Amino acid sequence: MTALWWTLGILAAAVVVIRVAFAREIAACFERDPAARNGLEVILAYSGLHVVIAHRIAHGLHRLRVPVLPRLIMTWARVFTGVEIHPAARIGRGLFIDHGMGVVIGETAVLGDDVTLFQGVTLGGTGKERGKRHPNIGSRVVIGAGAKVLGNITVGEHSIIGANAVVIRDVPDHSTVVGVPGRIAKIKDRHFQGINLDHTHLPDPLAERLELLQHEIDAIEHQVRAHRQEQGGPAKRQSP
Repeated sequence: MTALWWTLGILAAAVVVIRVAFAREIAACFERDPAARNGLEVILAYSGLHVVIAHRIAHGLHRLRVPVLPRLIMTWARVFTGVEIHPAARIGRGLFIDHGMGVVIGETAVLGDDVTLFQGVTLGGTGKERGKRHPNIGSRVVIGAGAKVLGNITVGEHSIIGANAVVIRDVPDHSTVVGVPGRIAKIKDRHFQGINLDHTHLPDPLAERLELLQHEIDAIEHQVRAHRQEQGGPAKRQSP
């Protein structure tokens, strides 16, 4: 019975410590996940929070140059959460990983504050080169489900990476990126209140340009038909 009380006491103390030390990450769960019900549920059941806690510990040990143990901690964190983060990766406050399964964050990746990652996101490298080879992610960036951000590139602040996009070039601030390879649709002079989590209903620059091209073709065909009518010739529609 005494052991049970000791166990409950240790768990209660751990919950209090987590609630204080990771207050910003817990708040991010409530801000960005409508399924979050209460603080205890988030602390006990959110794998995204669990892996952030594990990484904070492992990253501290890594900075102290403790061998092996940081990698072991993150390996066990991957087993229990499905999220793989290298202990050397630098992660700001307020990271929210939604669902998390399949998320990979490489060794030299750098994440700003209040970043949101959905399931299946990869922040990876492009080869076996050494040194800085993983992306820099600005603050308040949202990266959609299945997106891949590869190489030593920078994604600017307040940007949105659409679901399943593949980003291999720098992204300016306040931009959206869609497609494979990622195409940038800059949102000029537009600032969102809070964090815009919509990573699927995004503009498609290629579709917009094709639509504009079709309008140009229609206008040219109209001018050709009008010219032929003026010349007394047949006003046939030109085959594409």
